[in-house]
Amino acid sequence: MLKQAQPAAIQLSTPKPWIGSLGHLSIFLWALVMVLVPSLAKGIISALFALGILLLIYPAAVKRLARPRWLVIFGILFLVNLFFGVSDQVPDLSILGFSFSSLNILSSIQMTLRAAVILLAADGLSSSVNIVEVAGLLERSGMRGLGFSIGVATNLLPDLRQSGMNAWHSLRMRGGFRAEWWRGMQLLVVTVFSNALRHAEQIILAAEVRAFQPELSRNVPLRIGAMDWWLVAGSFILGIVSIFG
Repeated sequence: MLKQAQPAAIQLSTPKPWIGSLGHLSIFLWALVMVLVPSLAKGIISALFALGILLLIYPAAVKRLARPRWLVIFGILFLVNLFFGVSDQVPDLSILGFSFSSLNILSSIQMTLRAAVILLAADGLSSSVNIVEVAGLLERSGMRGLGFSIGVATNLLPDLRQSGMNAWHSLRMRGGFRAEWWRGMQLLVVTVFSNALRHAEQIILAAEVRAFQPELSRNVPLRIGAMDWWLVAGSFILGIVSIFG
């Protein structure tokens, strides 16, 4: 009797992404250079350019930063730098009866754009890149143990956010922000930080039980996309131009 031939296993290869982990990491580093290195005169232009590029690459992160609470934080940051920025500048502008210094206005705009670009770049990197790959890159660079620390810190972010939301709703439903709102804020901060430390301790204990050693950690290679090397070259050239241009 003839044996029926078994069908050969079909191996499905995943398509290569346009932007891999290396490309997202280069975009993140380029955005930091664009907003932290240039002077005040060039800083606003470079920050606007970096913000426009990030808007095109990370539209989902833009929607998260466009929420009212983030807009309020950006507004507070702008006003703080506007009124308490460079104190030794003579006011040379009058807006709605208030005297301002043009240097303080430019500095406030630059600081607000800088915060927006850094948050947008960090959000886009964390949502697009597996933190294990970044940890493996640090381990291969000789920074033993730093990859594990970054992995623990990143793992804490979702739990920290959820713990803060749960504590906020619990205190608000029990009237914790009505009569003594300052006491309620103190309880909220203590609850969030205590939960974060407890969760971090659980991760460290689990690593000790499994006999984790930084010297024997597994290095995960970075994913390389189709446009990654072009992004690396472009970010390097634009960074050099923004610094020395």
